[in-house]
Amino acid sequence: QVQLVESGGGLVQAGGSLRLSCAVSGGTFSRYGMGWFRQAPGKQRDVVAAISWSTTETYYADSVKGRFTISRDNAKNTVYLHLNNLKPEDTAVYYCGAFAGYGPPRPRAYEYDYWGQGTQVTVSS
Repeated sequence: QVQLVESGGGLVQAGGSLRLSCAVSGGTFSRYGMGWFRQAPGKQRDVVAAISWSTTETYYADSVKGRFTISRDNAKNTVYLHLNNLKPEDTAVYYCGAFAGYGPPRPRAYEYDYWGQGTQVTVSS
């Protein structure tokens, strides 16, 4: 079965940077569209960024445009999220998701077939 494992979360001061990684196994990675979502306590899981299977199309939530960058390496079966200029409001558990199929990036959590366990990102002020 398809498994997703996130890594790279941690505690960082406001203005700092992190790089999250999501390693995918058990499937043909290049056939999956990928996305990063985040969920703060008491809130729903919202999209942060998404990328198509071909790497040519990306989607970003307005709150992270210009600060976060999503990328993927199909040779390494890994998707990344670079987080720059972090703010306290970015604090959340970050989840990696995968959906089977081609087409544009998908910003809605219900469209994803597989999820990782999440990695905590905490930004102190």
